[in-house]
Amino acid sequence: MVKLKCKMFEESKKSTSSENIFINLIVFVFIFAICLAAESVVPTIMASPEISRRAMEEGVVGDFKKMMEISTEVSMQSKYLLCSLFCTILGSLTAVIYCRFVEARHLSSMGVRKKKAGIHYVQGLAVGLLMMTAAVLISAAFGINSIKLCGNINFGIIVLFAAGFFIQGMSEEFIFRGYLMNTLASRHNPWIAVLISSAAFSLAHLVNPGFNLLVFFNLSLFGVFAGLYMIAFDDIWGVCAIHSIWNFSQGNLFGISVSGTGETESVLSVTAVSSSKLLTGGDFGIEGSIVTTAVLLTGIIIVLVKIKKQGCATSEK
Repeated sequence: MVKLKCKMFEESKKSTSSENIFINLIVFVFIFAICLAAESVVPTIMASPEISRRAMEEGVVGDFKKMMEISTEVSMQSKYLLCSLFCTILGSLTAVIYCRFVEARHLSSMGVRKKKAGIHYVQGLAVGLLMMTAAVLISAAFGINSIKLCGNINFGIIVLFAAGFFIQGMSEEFIFRGYLMNTLASRHNPWIAVLISSAAFSLAHLVNPGFNLLVFFNLSLFGVFAGLYMIAFDDIWGVCAIHSIWNFSQGNLFGISVSGTGETESVLSVTAVSSSKLLTGGDFGIEGSIVTTAVLLTGIIIVLVKIKKQGCATSEK
């Protein structure tokens, strides 16, 4: 097995986190709940009047199931999606504050480094865009999906989504990789840290429309790829970029539902031709397709080869 080691893990060992993995996970669930609560306050306040109006009009006040359906529909509107994306900055700030002032970890232990930050970010953008584009083009080549150019493209909204996804992707990486993975790796086998943080990342999407076992597997694979990529480059900026451009290109370049959140304004429109959810991903989008499984497995193999060749990830602060 490829040995995983990097400066981030060594720096994380200076933290005050528990040696008990179960305590680590319980604390993470608590911190993650705080992150979600902080991120949801403003979007909830914004969407509540429309949700209430719809519930009154349809006469479903008090019907929990119907209220949840209305809430989901309303939250998928562009203005509320954008608000939610921008508010994820509160999640990353919560993770940073916890690691810095409770675990007493230096920011570099989360992968926050100055050297080559810009280069690694741009490389990450290229890698993430290449991977999502590969998944889309492969699906089109095999007749799974069709691709066409959209008319009347609203580039203003698309730019706003780009900014929102760049924040959202960064936030999830700070929470699941910078915080959880590195905290676990400081006390336990790094492979355990990568796998647990990846499973946790996948389970965080449990209530998204279209979630199933293949989606769980694929999102876990994405988490493994992101964790290994972060270890290979020993900073967080590359995976932040990969995550952000993966979501943005999926939703606003190709017009695919991002993790089941519905379609938004896009440049291209990718439409399912096949009726097989195994091939298309169903309601969850292409992330739930076996095509994405193949792309992510390929990415993991390439990163593992890189890690094995270099022995460890080395970088300066």
